[in-house]
Amino acid sequence: MGKRWLRRAGLLVHVLALVLSGCSKGPAADAGSGTPKSSTDGQGQAAVTMTYWSELNGNAASVKAKIQDIPFFQEWQKRTGVQLSFIQPPANQAKEAMNVLLASGELPDMMEFEWDSIPGGPEKAIKDGYILRLNDLIDKYAPNLKAYLNAHPNVDKQIRTGDGSYYVFPFIRGDDLLRTYQGPIIRQDWLDELGLPMPTTIDDWHTVLKAFKDKKGAAAPLTFLGVPNPLFGLEGGAFVGAYGVKKGFYVEKGQVKFGPIEAGYRDFLATFRRWYEEGLIDKNIASVDARTMDANMISGRSGATIWNAGAGIGKWQPIVEENNKAVKFAGTTYPVLHQGERPKFGQRSYEYVGTGGVAISSHSKHAVDAVKMLDYGYSEEGHMLFNFGIEGQSYTMKDGYPTYTDYILHNPDKLAPAQALGMYTRSSYFGPFVQDVRYMEQYYTLPQQRDAVRLWADTDTDAYMIPLVPRTEVENAEFSSIMLDITTLVDEMSLKIILGVEPLEAFDSYVSKIKAAKIDRAIEIQKNALLRSEKL
Repeated sequence: MGKRWLRRAGLLVHVLALVLSGCSKGPAADAGSGTPKSSTDGQGQAAVTMTYWSELNGNAASVKAKIQDIPFFQEWQKRTGVQLSFIQPPANQAKEAMNVLLASGELPDMMEFEWDSIPGGPEKAIKDGYILRLNDLIDKYAPNLKAYLNAHPNVDKQIRTGDGSYYVFPFIRGDDLLRTYQGPIIRQDWLDELGLPMPTTIDDWHTVLKAFKDKKGAAAPLTFLGVPNPLFGLEGGAFVGAYGVKKGFYVEKGQVKFGPIEAGYRDFLATFRRWYEEGLIDKNIASVDARTMDANMISGRSGATIWNAGAGIGKWQPIVEENNKAVKFAGTTYPVLHQGERPKFGQRSYEYVGTGGVAISSHSKHAVDAVKMLDYGYSEEGHMLFNFGIEGQSYTMKDGYPTYTDYILHNPDKLAPAQALGMYTRSSYFGPFVQDVRYMEQYYTLPQQRDAVRLWADTDTDAYMIPLVPRTEVENAEFSSIMLDITTLVDEMSLKIILGVEPLEAFDSYVSKIKAAKIDRAIEIQKNALLRSEKL
């Protein structure tokens, strides 16, 4: 299973206890056995009851603690005539909880998860009897998804495995404008007060962060996500990209590269090591989650981060304005090393990213019903529910345009738009549907949100992205086995060097360990999949 999972054995036992004790039962579930009972749909018809495993999005979770209390999920069940008994893993522990769930053999009907991330990949999950191969079921019972994929062959290629299997009902970004939503965010009012220009280079950032610490009293001038894994907040390319690499795979001049073994990654670690010593980076970088980051930015403990236009700027701005209208968050360009350079990397999503897809358990006795329920999200009516919610409550139609109501954009209970959307829609996160660009046109109500996305999109990322290429079951098994230990090595190396636990000179020995762990073979597998994809 790899060193990483062995070290987490204790955690997995704890998670299992939480999952078993915290499974949320729907109204038609037997509280004693967890076995769904029969129900009715309100018209005397027998309603199907199924179990649904999913983590709760942070924006929604900040308002309601349980999935069954979210109006969107209540409406989805009502419209499809299905009763759902929800199983909700602990926050930020979805991967660990899924590992325990699969080992238990007690699988729910539907599981919303990042299936590309499991060891061996989705094809192995099919062969191991965890989830169903959906090809025949989609052909027979999912006309809406099938029609969309027929009309969008590029997306169709992305959601199949290397062996040609459909394995989830996917979350799809339906417009190119939806693919960029994240980047560096800074306190513009602090810059103005201190007479500092917007930082563009690494040296500029050092000057700004030092001023935030010394003159504004920021305890953690730069904060970013450190869960579910170290430096998670930088994986889009922020700061690392200034050194010509990223924390992952990319393509350069036709060659597949792995950033953490390149010299540029060593230079990045050297910079962050110095910044950490100077108190410019959050001391808790290994444990910062979304709620901590929210608190840091709202309280002024931090003055800069890397986060989303909606869940970041759009969430924080109205909250801080309640007490201080002078506060202003703004997006800025991805840092570069030298003035005048264009950012090489930045956050850029695929149309299908693997997150939020819903698989159907091979143990399910209601596979056809599950397919029909999930296909609803790709229908015209389902598209409106998932993206805009309930007409008359969360949106109204104005001249043919679905327009969010004041409940969403100017919530009477002081909910930020991201939180209100999380109650009635899934447009601001993931799920089995096609995301509508009209959501973004309204969601970004502040001019600085729209300006931020424009700045963040102005990179060369597309030239270096590895297309979302399907790997075969054999490739996935080998690749996952290799990368499980390599990812652990990279995370350990990065943290130890930044925190000063290991000297910078230890980088070379870590690279040797990564190469001994067969990173060259992983690169070869990526390249072979890339070549095969180009022929499709």
